[in-house]
Amino acid sequence: MTTPSSRATSGGAPRYWGNVPQRIKNFTGRADILERLRQGSSSGGTAVTLLGTRQDSPPAADVPQDDPKPHALQGLGGVGKTAVAIEYAHRYRREYDLVWWVPSDQVNLIRPALAALAVKLGLEGASVAGIESAAALALDALRRGEPFSRWLLIFDNADQPEDVKEFIPEGPGHVIVTSRNHRWQSVIETVQVDVFDRTESAEFLAKRVPQALTASDADPLADKLGDLPLALEQAGALLAETGMPVSEYLSLLDKQVSLLLSEGKPPEYPLSMTAAWRLSVNELHRQLPAALELLRCCAFFSPDPIPRDVFRGRQAAQTTVSNLIAEPIRLAQAIGTLGRYALVKIDGRMISVHRLIQALLREELTVEQRDQYRHEVHQILAAGSPGNPNDSRHWPRYGELLPHVTAQATGLAGCPDEAVRGFALDVVRYLYLSGDLESCRALAERFIAQWSGDATSLDTPQILDAKRHRGNALRQLGRYSVAYEVIEPTLAAASSVLGEQNELTLALRNSFGADLRARGEFAAALRLDLETQRLHEEAFGKEVPQTWRVANNVASDYALNADYGKAKELHQEIYKRNRDAATGVSDAELLTSLNGLAWAVRLSGDFSMARDLGEEARDFGQERLGAEHYVTLRAANGLSIALRRIPSAHEEALAIAREVYELCMNLLGELNPDTMAAGISLANIQRTTGATQQALELARRLVETYPNVYGSDHPYNHGCTANLALLLRVNGKTADARHLNETALAALDGRLDRDHDYPLTVAVNLASDYAESGDVKAARALGEDSLSRLQRVMGKRHPLTLGCAANLVVDLRADGAGEAADRLLRETMDNYAATLGRDHPDAVNAASGKRLDFDFDPPPI
Repeated sequence: MTTPSSRATSGGAPRYWGNVPQRIKNFTGRADILERLRQGSSSGGTAVTLLGTRQDSPPAADVPQDDPKPHALQGLGGVGKTAVAIEYAHRYRREYDLVWWVPSDQVNLIRPALAALAVKLGLEGASVAGIESAAALALDALRRGEPFSRWLLIFDNADQPEDVKEFIPEGPGHVIVTSRNHRWQSVIETVQVDVFDRTESAEFLAKRVPQALTASDADPLADKLGDLPLALEQAGALLAETGMPVSEYLSLLDKQVSLLLSEGKPPEYPLSMTAAWRLSVNELHRQLPAALELLRCCAFFSPDPIPRDVFRGRQAAQTTVSNLIAEPIRLAQAIGTLGRYALVKIDGRMISVHRLIQALLREELTVEQRDQYRHEVHQILAAGSPGNPNDSRHWPRYGELLPHVTAQATGLAGCPDEAVRGFALDVVRYLYLSGDLESCRALAERFIAQWSGDATSLDTPQILDAKRHRGNALRQLGRYSVAYEVIEPTLAAASSVLGEQNELTLALRNSFGADLRARGEFAAALRLDLETQRLHEEAFGKEVPQTWRVANNVASDYALNADYGKAKELHQEIYKRNRDAATGVSDAELLTSLNGLAWAVRLSGDFSMARDLGEEARDFGQERLGAEHYVTLRAANGLSIALRRIPSAHEEALAIAREVYELCMNLLGELNPDTMAAGISLANIQRTTGATQQALELARRLVETYPNVYGSDHPYNHGCTANLALLLRVNGKTADARHLNETALAALDGRLDRDHDYPLTVAVNLASDYAESGDVKAARALGEDSLSRLQRVMGKRHPLTLGCAANLVVDLRADGAGEAADRLLRETMDNYAATLGRDHPDAVNAASGKRLDFDFDPPPI
């Protein structure tokens, strides 16, 4: 990276400054630590710094000289690890183009923070690409140093290294990690952050209580508090607020320590911190009891910032703070008082409570009181819900509430209140729509486990809806078999308990139709979706987006069942309705319907029109959704396939296929249906353009990959096997090709029916294997049977039908049926003239007696 100056700065800011807490007014000392951080960030490559806990483990292994030298800052709870990170960010902000703060105490908060960063880097954010993809894009940009090489990421309060390491980018920037977990020492080198030395303690107290504290007072106070920064902050705040003499404070502190020792204070809480905190709370209770009630509520939120406006007037009347928050003046007074006593930190419209103070507050309460305050927080969160999670304008608010929904201290999963559970399901839905699929799945599973344990029946609407969300997330993650196992019994239960036309039951039917398609049960999916469409029309009417979504699924079912005429007609109708709708249809849904239309047109044999629709879809997606959105990637992949069917466009098809495959690999991973579909497209265009060895290697990998996602007997797996067989024959391994095609054809016959273009495509290629092997009669017999079926299923002028006919001409001549071959050739050439043209390479090859090959392109489910 560009080596920045090590001088401190007092003004200015980086170009992008994300979520960094306000600078701590009374920050003191730590000069040596800040200097070591600065030196680490100025070395080549990513410097990773950890602020963590004291421990006695051996030092980390030496880091190779040519690698970045990471550092770890370790110390007691309350020692000020986060304070050092905040000060570093502010002090050296001029040395960076980008500074970004990432709350990391809950792993599911890391991706949203990185996804928000993606927008600042000129990439697609969560509302477009989804949280997972947007976070991956941001990390990739940081690794490449584009558009900034001078960047700083701060992962605050990270726990397990294995949970966080994947989010730490290599590259030219600087990373700081704060953590209390000693296991980080085996990952990155550490620097000790200890309590203040006595000089630092005195300096801090002089800043905190500038007029009420003498130098002679500071030493015994610091000694009594063990020089712990958080305890000193508590003491200084109380002294400054009340004007209490230090001698009186020390006397009270002695009494509190004795009391705490007699009570058997929990060893994880520093004694000095506990005593100082108790004094502050006692004084708060004397001065403003309502503020203490508010503070106790805050103890059951996450340590992450709490939006102040979550405490607003429309709370449930049963909460202990309802009267307080109904009066804005009293509420502002209470928050201000908590801030002056250093019991909360106020940062704009956010307030936060240190996790140690939260733990001490909870520890002081009885079990009954904890349950009461925890439930009040549940009610406050539910009342603060922004509303419909389908509206992306509400997503930032959901992002603010998410840490408090998932925090262990909040315990939202244990709340039996229906309104609270409804809010919880809205949060799950938000995670799904915003693309954070793993967090969606995990949170849904947590709710299911808790609610099932609490319920007298496992078929409550909330549990069924949580299972629906879990199944949908699993399906989008490519875990099709598990999704089916979740959705099938959930749909049966909903149908029995709620009825066939209940909104949740209908939503589950939509999910189950997708599960059937993912299992390769195309005919069953069509039957189910047609019935679901009828039920939607009865429940909601025909002219609503909710019904159109089901109709779009029906159109896809028609295509998967080889009825491309109906598929094209219905896809066109749904696309027009989506396009002309005033509200209720997102850009992603509109593009999905256009993709479906382009797909159906291409499979109907009109490659030129498919190209035009594909270009429109790709351009729309890039403009409105971004190039990395999964629907845009599907549009681009479909365009590449259409271009592959047009000889003059092969180079463009290859370039697009490579780009889409690389993007899918980077964004989605190898075991993702979109990645695998893009891989097949790339292998097919590689074969078409003569790169047959590269295509063969890729096809082999894909044949191994597909069963891991779709299962061993899915039609897509057998189609991929047929693609591999074609490449084997092209590369001179005819016997292997014949064996694979025979296996694939038998399997497809068992799953679909011979009168389907999937097995018929394999049959056309298998006939060529027979011919190549010298088995002319077998080639002719299979070709005649396939041609008869194709003429009936696809029509006489479909390109696949014409290719089968052209190959049969060759087999008829080889078998001595020259006159029949001549008649079939004349008919075939006339049909080429009426469709692709006599100068099309397929027509030219047919006229010269060269065989034609056909490949398979599976659409993602």
